[in-house]
This record gives sequence, structure tokens and C-alpha cells, in this order.
Amino acid sequence: MAVFEGNFIQTESLRFAMVIGRFNDLVVLKLLEGCKDCLKRHGIDPEPDGTQVDYVWVPGSFEIPTVARQLALAQKYDAIICLGAVIKGQTPHFDYVSAEVSKGIAAVGFQTGVPVIFGVLTTDTMQQALERAGIKSNHGWEYAMNAIEMASLMRQLRSHLG
Repeated sequence: MAVFEGNFIQTESLRFAMVIGRFNDLVVLKLLEGCKDCLKRHGIDPEPDGTQVDYVWVPGSFEIPTVARQLALAQKYDAIICLGAVIKGQTPHFDYVSAEVSKGIAAVGFQTGVPVIFGVLTTDTMQQALERAGIKSNHGWEYAMNAIEMASLMRQLRSHLG
């Protein structure tokens, strides 16, 4: 019986893409900073001019799944990190956007076998979003950790399964 777990050791050959929703950029830029910091501290060059991370900017969170799917189909990336923020307003728009984004991002992973990390904050208030993007802790760091772990795990599984 074999046991498989992702690790954070051999990261120099991993490739990532980030799909980033520009809407609510005050929050999203903080998530991006946390994400890049985590990657860098785990031996991954997060710079846009490097070879390990590509960045794709989209207008908002709703557009993230479409672009994530295109990137995953390219089979160039070990994991894709989706960053965005959907903050509740006074209309049902929040419900529609957050539901479709979460379903879309999940579908990309299922359809392609590429780990796609759900890094889209869905909060009731801007204050909650800012707390999750750096005031109390930065979930961007966690999203990067999940991406590294899943990328490593999937490489192990592919190697083992042939």
C-alpha cells in the first residue's frame, strides 16, 4: 500500500498560472502579495519575467473560470491559482456571481485534472474581505501553499500511475 502526500521540497521545476480578477483590486492585490510571498519563500520565482509563474488579469471574478480552463487545457502548468473577491451588495448579484465562479473553478479541475485553487473571497462586507486579505491574516499565502502541495501531489500520482 502506498501513501502519497504533497510536499514543499522540490519546487524549482513547478509551473503556476494565476488568474486574477481586477474588480475589488484593493483586496485582490493584497491576496496577490501574500500568494507571491509564499511562493518566493518556498523556492519559486514569482516574478512575471521569470519562468515559473504566469499572470493573467481578467475584469472580475466571473471571468476567472473561462481563462483558468484555457490555461489548464494548455497542460503547461502544475497548478492554477484563481484570485478574486466578490463582496455582497444590496442586490442578488453576489449570489449569482459567487455561485457560478465556485462551480466554474471546480469544473476546471474536474475536467482537466490540473489542480485549480479557489482563491476567490466571498464576503458580506469589505471589512471581512480586508481581514482575509491581510489585516488579520492573508489567505493569499494559504492559496499558494495549497497550489504547491497539490502540484507536488499530482506529480507524484502521475509518476506512480504511469
